Amino acid sequence: MPIGAVLSFIGAQEQASATESAANTSAAAQLEAAKLAAEAAKFRPVGVTTRFGSSNFQMSPEGYLTGAGYNVSPELKAYQDRLSALTGRALTQAEGAQQQYQPLSQAASGLFGLGQQYLAQSPEQVASQYMSRQQNLLAPSRERQMAQLQNQLFQQGRGGLSVGATGMRPSGAAGLGATTPELEAYYNAMAQQDAQLATQAQEAGQRNVAFGAGLFGTGANMLNQYQTGQVNALSPFTSYLGSGASIEQLGQQPLTLGAGLGGQAAAYGAAAGNALFRGGVGAALTRQEAGGFSPEAGLFSALSESDYFKPSASKKRTFSYDGQQI
Repeated sequence: MPIGAVLSFIGAQEQASATESAANTSAAAQLEAAKLAAEAAKFRPVGVTTRFGSSNFQMSPEGYLTGAGYNVSPELKAYQDRLSALTGRALTQAEGAQQQYQPLSQAASGLFGLGQQYLAQSPEQVASQYMSRQQNLLAPSRERQMAQLQNQLFQQGRGGLSVGATGMRPSGAAGLGATTPELEAYYNAMAQQDAQLATQAQEAGQRNVAFGAGLFGTGANMLNQYQTGQVNALSPFTSYLGSGASIEQLGQQPLTLGAGLGGQAAAYGAAAGNALFRGGVGAALTRQEAGGFSPEAGLFSALSESDYFKPSASKKRTFSYDGQQI
């Protein structure tokens, strides 16, 4: 094999070895920079103690968060215990509210049924019933008045007297019949009374409908009170429970503050770690570039191009490398 080719091969080997070594050194440096950056960016919560409590964080030997908790102050703990007792009693009272308000539900059902009965009749039907009842009430007194009037006319000898007759109406209806002035006055008074009763009967029908509708409204109000009462019965329970939650939030403040401080530290550490990582990578690449050059490889490459080692028919030369003749 020509010596120049051998020298070129040896130079390439030396350069490859130098490049590999520089790459390994650079990779190790970049890995170390990444570890330093990760260490700087770790979440490091801070223990905080306030008047209301204190926080505690558990970290692994590697520096990772494994647990967190908080303790409320003895004063808040005493408040919580007292509120817990009140909360339990308030819940018991709320559980009995349905039975306490049950009469309202029953009354509402009764009013609904009664309202249906009133609205089952039309205003005309109610007016007719009203008219019949009133006339039944007036019938005995009218009969007595008629008997007294006839007896009076008989004793006076005017029982057969008839005056006041009228002719046929323009519509074709019959006119008024002839009778005595006393009977005419009697029948006129009775007709006026019936006309007034008819007006009252119509008003009674309207009042009947309004009253039935009012029963439904009253029943609905009672049912609403029944439901509202049960909801309001929970108000003391929810109030006490909310107060207990507020106390718990006061006790959680140290945990929240500690976690927030740890988050800020992690953010600052991440920024510093990122800068450290970039610097480390830059330094590693610089070392890689410098370490990737092999002087021996350059020497062998130069020798391989030299005329001294080019093949010649008139002379043969030998060269040794690493103790071996080539």
